[in-house]
Amino acid sequence: MTMLVVGAGTLTGCDSEKNGGSNRSGAAEVLQPRAREVAAAWDGSQAAKAWSRGYHPMDEHVQPPENGLRGKADRRAFETRSFMLRGELPAVSPKVGTVTWERGGSLKAPLTGAREAYASLDRTSGPGPHLTVTRAEPGVMTLATHRGPATVPAWLFTLEGYDTPLKQAAVARSRLPEPPIAPAPQTSSRNLTPLRRLVDMSAGGRSVTVQADHGACDDGPRVTVLETSGSVVLSASVAGVDDGPCTGRLDGEKLTVRLDRPMGDRVLLDASTGRPVPYGEPGGPSPSWR
Repeated sequence: MTMLVVGAGTLTGCDSEKNGGSNRSGAAEVLQPRAREVAAAWDGSQAAKAWSRGYHPMDEHVQPPENGLRGKADRRAFETRSFMLRGELPAVSPKVGTVTWERGGSLKAPLTGAREAYASLDRTSGPGPHLTVTRAEPGVMTLATHRGPATVPAWLFTLEGYDTPLKQAAVARSRLPEPPIAPAPQTSSRNLTPLRRLVDMSAGGRSVTVQADHGACDDGPRVTVLETSGSVVLSASVAGVDDGPCTGRLDGEKLTVRLDRPMGDRVLLDASTGRPVPYGEPGGPSPSWR
């Protein structure tokens, strides 16, 4: 196993770089035993094999029109998922589709209908800017997944005023297998905290960006990484916790972790939970477990 300490973290909403140093190395030494336990439990396990056979996207399942959105109002509507429907959506649609991986392999999966897809797309009601959908038709989109890029069945929603459609994946992610290891006991976690979500993975798979929570009275989160041939285990912790009075507010911070080699088809795991790091939009649905 190769231990690699995260090099830089990007704060949400800014481009500040966190400095490495002895504190970060110390955190890695404290958290390394738990990371090793998680990697040993997953590597070669039935859970890892089941996970590898499924469909686990690591990319946004909704993509805006090819040339982007025009103006602040449209961008705000997209961010808040505020839509208006003017037109009829297909009442009948294919029940099963095929996910095809660029590196080979495919998977048959049940598809979401156009009306159900639109209902999940339109999350905001009431006044404010919105995007207008005039029609929908079946198509495909390309997403990053745990097995590399994949061509995925999608609904192509025509937006009023745009020449190219908004795309939404019509395939739900696979249910996650029962993890082969229990979450870390709180009494022995040494400030180990769960990661909130995977935010992004670089095109080459050499870095991942995750969101970690921390309190209002600490020095912020830190993430260390343990790489094996079958998994990448991330350990999030907080440092400089104040023992005095403090608010219960939690802040989210984005941290970018650079890897020794591309992620490939390894499992990205959270040392605290012992489970794959969830991917999803803020406030979106969490992955389901068997």
